[in-house]
Amino acid sequence: MKSRYMLYMAPVVAALSYFVLLFVGLGHTPAVTAAITVLTVLLWISEAMPIPATSLIPFALLPLFGVLDHTQAASALGSHVILLLMGAFMLSKALEKSGAHERLAVYMVNFIGVSSAKRLVFAFMLTSAVLSMWISNTATVLIMLPMALALLAHVDNDRLKVALILGVAYASSVGGIGTLIGTPPNVIFAGIYEEYTGQEFGFLQWMKIGIPVVLVTIPVMAIWLTRGLKLTDEISMPKLGAWRIEEKRTLSIFALTALAWVFRQEPFGGWSGLIGAHGVGDSTVALAAAALMFAVGNGKGGRLLDWPTAKTIPWDMLLLFAGGIVIAKGFMASGLSDMLGNWLASLAYLPLLAMLLLLCWVVTYLTEITSNTATATLLMPVLAVAALSAGLDAHVFMIPAAICASCAFMLPVATAPNAIAYGTGKITISDMVKEGAILSFVVAMIVAVICYALL
Repeated sequence: MKSRYMLYMAPVVAALSYFVLLFVGLGHTPAVTAAITVLTVLLWISEAMPIPATSLIPFALLPLFGVLDHTQAASALGSHVILLLMGAFMLSKALEKSGAHERLAVYMVNFIGVSSAKRLVFAFMLTSAVLSMWISNTATVLIMLPMALALLAHVDNDRLKVALILGVAYASSVGGIGTLIGTPPNVIFAGIYEEYTGQEFGFLQWMKIGIPVVLVTIPVMAIWLTRGLKLTDEISMPKLGAWRIEEKRTLSIFALTALAWVFRQEPFGGWSGLIGAHGVGDSTVALAAAALMFAVGNGKGGRLLDWPTAKTIPWDMLLLFAGGIVIAKGFMASGLSDMLGNWLASLAYLPLLAMLLLLCWVVTYLTEITSNTATATLLMPVLAVAALSAGLDAHVFMIPAAICASCAFMLPVATAPNAIAYGTGKITISDMVKEGAILSFVVAMIVAVICYALL
């Protein structure tokens, strides 16, 4: 009901914001850009319209009100970041189709061991984190939770139940931080960063920051969730059959793709420099690998990836990212980002670590009640200019905010993994708030410190 009312209220609020901004001295172009952004963000947050449908609004309104021309707006859909994500989604679908992801999950849990309660929870969390670096956080939870619930069915331990279910959900969110394709805010950062700086932020560049965050955060979360936890029952993991041909071939291509991403430019110019392919990007690798999945047989007369499977990728997410990129273009063209950035830069008298801590806490708790994609889309253009205006590289503010948009652990509405965990019916909102409130605060602090040290 509330979302239906927002369908009528959002245009009114947007129009009022336009006139207020004119009244306080803003010009027509930045004021109308702000109003279009307000309209889009309100509809995103309330989901009064489907999120991908809302993402089309700036494509129509920014040219209509003269902020961009239609070719500038349309170029957002052709961004290499969109192509990178499309290729990554298809690779993820091929991995799911083969079943190799489930085999990897069982192997990793068995390798770490389930001999104690703390080790069991840590094994599930680390496995969830590694999987979510390469496939969607939602898919990771849907793989890992059934295994966790099957084990819990034979164990009478409420503390273990909360720790294991929340551990899988939280680790799936944090694991996505590790790679550029791991979670939507990372991709939004990459697209908007390139819009503002004209430079591509590479796969390995991101991993140098994302992986340390994951490596520090997962053990800290596991220690908190398993405090005082003991296991008295014996736990056993499901047995696996022999490797199938499609699993071997899919995993081989996926591994080669990951290596191609990581070593594209480094060390010493990477493989692209070695063969003189300087025009190659991460999206090139993703699309080439997806095409290879379509071409390689699965040993059963079919292919590792077919179109009926590939077309089930979340196309709505691609529209959402494109909408974020076109809004960023509007911010730049209208001068609105410069105004907001200069205002935020006035806070530069604070020590950098203090600014990063404040930024991380604000973004983390804002994401508890809003979509992490909407939060990242709204903040990335502003933070880019704020950093530049303060004499810093754009990514100094953008990366901590993008990471913290994946660090909301208090409420079911904050992230899809949280919602799925709550949907099991095995935990309560009070369980999530009790465990997640402290973790949200601590993890945001970890992100700020790591980014301060590495950026």
